[in-house]
Amino acid sequence: MPEFAQIKSVYSPKHTLSEVEILRAIKFAIASEFEAIQIYQQIMESTTNKSVHNVLDEIIEDEKKHAGGLYKLLEILCPEDEKIYQEGVRETLENIER
Repeated sequence: MPEFAQIKSVYSPKHTLSEVEILRAIKFAIASEFEAIQIYQQIMESTTNKSVHNVLDEIIEDEKKHAGGLYKLLEILCPEDEKIYQEGVRETLENIER
């Protein structure tokens, strides 16, 4: 599970981020979006308050869009990794079809 408590795990204020650091930061941000979704879903499961559900439903949808946008950026910046991810997708589909 990613460690979210300290941004310094991906950010160094002493210099501009290298390509590797940018990729690490984007991956960290994607994981953070999914962590936020999980937190909001847990809050929703803990209450019957309709207002809370309405607001958090909308926020969760936004977080999913953020994760998708960040993933697309990662795909553009690192096509080598994208090939590996797609290989995993193909293998999973093959396993499902068995």
